[in-house]
Amino acid sequence: MIPVLVAVIGGYLLGSVPVAVLAGRAHGVDPREVGDRNPGFWNVREHLGRAAAVSVFAGDTLKGTLAALFALAAGGPHTTGPGVVTGASVVPVYLAVAAAMAGHAWPVFAGFRGGRSVLTFVGGFAVICPPAFLLGVVLLVACALLTRSFAVGARAGVFGLPVFQAIFAPLGQVAATGALMCLIGLRFGQARWAARAPRRS
Repeated sequence: MIPVLVAVIGGYLLGSVPVAVLAGRAHGVDPREVGDRNPGFWNVREHLGRAAAVSVFAGDTLKGTLAALFALAAGGPHTTGPGVVTGASVVPVYLAVAAAMAGHAWPVFAGFRGGRSVLTFVGGFAVICPPAFLLGVVLLVACALLTRSFAVGARAGVFGLPVFQAIFAPLGQVAATGALMCLIGLRFGQARWAARAPRRS
């Protein structure tokens, strides 16, 4: 239980670091008050430019990666040959990534007003199943080149992750990945509801 508690608490605190808000503050802008009001990569890119967006992309992704690695270390690293998380490491790592995503969505350091957790999920998944992650990157690049749209490629890459994971991991873990993605769906649903609410003056 101790590794699980450490993983969850550490993951949540890492996820709560408001990278987009900090990047926006440096430019005198709160991304939660402009555009779609999502403190994430796309909104920052639209209003602050690519340079600021790159730092958000890296920071939000790294939160998930560090949370998963922290859990892997806390519980003793159990992985297969290709690096897929297995055995006693599965529960702590998944819970750590879930906690990091929750921290990103409802950050204690930013008034519990966070983003949609997509990049944090992707960063954590890179540790959960590295070969599936790499295949997802390949799909992203291929779709982006074919459609000339990074957004389309990113969606294809993310939705392809659990499909690719099924090649390397048990279906139970694929289902757990699906559960993590449900949190992203919840956040998108909340964002749509919030978009209908009146903006603050």
